[in-house]
Amino acid sequence: MLTDYFPLVVIIVFAVILAFLVVALGHLFGPKRPSEKKSMPYESGMVPYGPGQRRMTVRYYLIAVLFILFDIEVVFFLPWAVAFRDLGLPGFLLMVVFVVILEVAHLYAWKKGALEWE
Repeated sequence: MLTDYFPLVVIIVFAVILAFLVVALGHLFGPKRPSEKKSMPYESGMVPYGPGQRRMTVRYYLIAVLFILFDIEVVFFLPWAVAFRDLGLPGFLLMVVFVVILEVAHLYAWKKGALEWE
């Protein structure tokens, strides 16, 4: 049973080792001569003014979370579309229920003004 997961474990271990190796090589061979000009934030060739960080409103984060939420839910359509013929009518009806719930959530967020950008 556990031997089925061995290739997955090998890939994960290889990815972690490769990530640490790339970061270590970047620190070993990367440029190390910091200067005042290199530390300045780049603003499309213009001299930056004001603080480097701006306060973002909660509305920005709310829209971002809603985007991620609806985006992840839409990802569920691909496996359903691939297995559509095998699922038959029950699978279709379950997806209709899923879409209705998704649309109710979308309309609720829209009615509450969560999607308004000011």
